[in-house]
Amino acid sequence: MVMQTDAVVNVMGVTKVFRDFWHREKVAAVNDLTFEVRHDEIFGLLGPNGSGKSTTVKMILGLLYPTGGQIQVLGQHPTHVATKSRLGFLPEESYLYPFLSAYETLDFYGRLFRQPRPVRRKRIEMLLDMVGLGKVAFRRVGEYSKGMQRRIGLAQALINDPDLLILDEPTSGLDPLGTRQFKDLILELSRRGKTVILCSHLLSDVEDVCDRVTVLYGGRKRAEGDVADLLRQQNLTQIVADRLSDSTIEAIRELIARREGKAVVDVTHPKDKLENLFLRIVAEAQSARLETGGAVATGEVAAFLRADGGGEAVLAELVTAGAPPTPAAQEPPTPAAVEPDRDVLAHLADAPAPEDGADAAKDDEPAEEPCRPADRGVIDSLLDDDGRKDGSHA
Repeated sequence: MVMQTDAVVNVMGVTKVFRDFWHREKVAAVNDLTFEVRHDEIFGLLGPNGSGKSTTVKMILGLLYPTGGQIQVLGQHPTHVATKSRLGFLPEESYLYPFLSAYETLDFYGRLFRQPRPVRRKRIEMLLDMVGLGKVAFRRVGEYSKGMQRRIGLAQALINDPDLLILDEPTSGLDPLGTRQFKDLILELSRRGKTVILCSHLLSDVEDVCDRVTVLYGGRKRAEGDVADLLRQQNLTQIVADRLSDSTIEAIRELIARREGKAVVDVTHPKDKLENLFLRIVAEAQSARLETGGAVATGEVAAFLRADGGGEAVLAELVTAGAPPTPAAQEPPTPAAVEPDRDVLAHLADAPAPEDGADAAKDDEPAEEPCRPADRGVIDSLLDDDGRKDGSHA
């Protein structure tokens, strides 16, 4: 029996022990772990390799059973079938079919979710463009680099527009540009109201996007809280101002020493991140239209993933377009009756038959078929019918 809570994911006292062939305890990968993931939150599972992050994620997905404790996902047990269609998962290693192209890979996963063909095709085009693989959509995945495989793995995790997105080491193999675009995508998904679990040992990734984190070591929780609160150094005060002269800095030092009885620890110029410098260089190269053979993403998030709700309108339009037309729309309108022209019919009836040889063809021109005389009986019948409609005949 799983306890009902308002959290999207609720992990309560979970322990996972892996045993050997003789069922003897081998290693406790997770030990008495408790945390919850709230709605619209980007939650980080942080820890070094072997700390239990991937094991915890697999138990949340229902791929592993906990030895002890309980897990609730979207109000249900992790193995509940109805929750699977609301999940998106990018594993640590991209398990892809190497003989399929990127387009075929996404089409395969779309079919698993029973998406209509028009919806599937539209989503595949948007996702491939979003992850920068639009130009190589029909190249076999086995020929992709590791970074390109991570991109297609991210696209397959989003094909069903999931409510809960679980990402295990998502930026592994990505270049700095792809990493930055990936972080922007996570923030966009959070703005839309999705819940994201980011499992990583890369501190910069977690710091840039996560709202709260849980730090694991040896399968146990060592720290938990808001990122800003965990990183804030309460015993130091930082003042940022425009460039100051040496005399002003010295005056500030004296003032702090006189008023507070404390010394200034350090006076330096703030430094930008290496990631920001790299992105500026790439942006300048792209604005100069320099060619590159790598993946190129537009930076545009797929429409059905946007926070403005445009995705629902797109899907509704696609479904409407794919619906069969109503019977009334299939029936052509009945043409209005056209009355025969009596003068034309009389002229045809009185036209003389052509004389033999009168229209003989010249030697240098092909002979034309002579006009046949009109059938008098047919014309009389038409004239009679017309007359009866006018009331001139009984």
